[in-house]
Amino acid sequence: MKKIILSFFLFLLLPNAVLAEKGAVSAADPRAAEAGVAMLRQGGSAADAALAMMVALSVVEPQSSGIGGGGFFIYNDPQTGLPATIDGRETAPAATREDRFMGPDGKPLGFRDAFLGGHSVGVPGNIALAAKAHKKWGKLKWAKLFDPAIKLAEDGYVVTPRLAGVIKQVSPLWDGLDATKAIYFQDGRPKQAGDTIRNPELAKLLRAVAKKGPSAFYKGQNARAIAAAVSNAPKNAAPMTLKDIASYQAKDRDAVCTTYRVYKLCGMGPPSSGATTVFQVLGMLERFDMKALGKDDPKAWHLIAEAMLLAYADREKYLGDADFVSVPVAGLIDKGYIASRSALISETTSLPSYAAGTPPGAEPRTAALSSEVAGTTHFVAADRFGGVATMTSTVEGPFGSQLVANGYVLNNELTDFTFAPTKDGAPVANRPQPGKRPLSSMSPTLVYDADGKPIFAVGAAGGKTIIMQVAKTLIAHLDWGLGVQEAIAAPNIYFGGEAIIVEANTPLAAKSNELAAFGRMVVTNGRMSSKANAAQKTKDGWVAAGDPRSEGVGLSE
Repeated sequence: MKKIILSFFLFLLLPNAVLAEKGAVSAADPRAAEAGVAMLRQGGSAADAALAMMVALSVVEPQSSGIGGGGFFIYNDPQTGLPATIDGRETAPAATREDRFMGPDGKPLGFRDAFLGGHSVGVPGNIALAAKAHKKWGKLKWAKLFDPAIKLAEDGYVVTPRLAGVIKQVSPLWDGLDATKAIYFQDGRPKQAGDTIRNPELAKLLRAVAKKGPSAFYKGQNARAIAAAVSNAPKNAAPMTLKDIASYQAKDRDAVCTTYRVYKLCGMGPPSSGATTVFQVLGMLERFDMKALGKDDPKAWHLIAEAMLLAYADREKYLGDADFVSVPVAGLIDKGYIASRSALISETTSLPSYAAGTPPGAEPRTAALSSEVAGTTHFVAADRFGGVATMTSTVEGPFGSQLVANGYVLNNELTDFTFAPTKDGAPVANRPQPGKRPLSSMSPTLVYDADGKPIFAVGAAGGKTIIMQVAKTLIAHLDWGLGVQEAIAAPNIYFGGEAIIVEANTPLAAKSNELAAFGRMVVTNGRMSSKANAAQKTKDGWVAAGDPRSEGVGLSE
């Protein structure tokens, strides 16, 4: 009876709210998840919770994401019941040339030569994204979102095994990078698990942004710090001006939506390749009875692999920043086109090759691979008012460019461009250009039921494998009926060269020979990157989960 009375009074106070029993959050670090759930408990929205997690992750998961990087944000607006998306992807400085990642020999640079230092840094977008999202959907004061992160930076936080492993991995690159070593070294050695990191310089900046808003990030002292770190980098210095930084804008984008069986799915449009590629994978599988096949049948995974290879072929040929190049988004997810691609798939044998198709509205294009390494983070939040947020945030590879400004890591996002600007004499869609946003695999996704209510939110980290982590989780939940935790934990699948790659030590790996019988080489990989986060609507409210392969957790309000 008390619960009924409380709900009645909440309804009177919030007549436009759709009340669930409770909200939930999930993030790749428990301390960030705590920051998010703290916002919900103070009456904040899912947007407040997601943005507080984004800032907190800048502190405790600096190797993966933060305010020195960018992201994509999708939100179910409870007032309209519709999805909205914000593009906070980093932009290339005005001095960027198409041959930015070409060597003096006329060949593309090796990745190590490309990502390290100033010339891989794009103008960060996450603070501008946060300001736009908060203005639209925030319930708490802007400054409140920064409180958990400021406390973590000032009081210190314990280094986790995952962070310690990444520091050990990349610290040999830090010769001459004194600002980076000042934070992540102790007694002349890399920080280890159990050590404490304090970051007063970052705390000072976060206090300024909390008080003054995004101008404290994009102008004044911090803008000068970014420009100096990039332009005067001890390795691969490259011009970045105060104008580059001050002119950055996060952009409202139209959500890309499709249907899958009885569900409506919405994701992020270009420069993300996530929605189009995930939706192609699902669309090609729609004619098969995936539920009847089930999660343990190698045939189900063969069909997933075939759809994956066809969808990625289209991704490499057609996707890029739609502000610079024509991207046939509607054509790529056109039901008729997808049906024609699905018709190529046999239930008994693998295709001999996987060329891109010609979707409606596509202009002639040359296919070229982009470079994207495993990194990034994802987090979700759902509130009691009907708001649902799913955001992927990144600095690209582990510790981004390895540069630090005011205590936070600067991204190496520009290495997501295709290094060679032309192929076969034709310009590549994802070539570097001034002001352009590099292609991304980040795939934040919302799922709506047949009544138009949001029921699932998901996303992942891990470079180009993000798309398949999300697709697999959706299939596991929507087709195989697995709950959010079990869906995330289902085996991962990807590809490399001539082989299908399956996650080692999984039920699928145990059936590698059966999967290989369909005609493609199958290899197992024990280090397959996986870091997904998701939330599911249940009869009792929202529940959230983190990837069991990660340090992530889900917490309820």
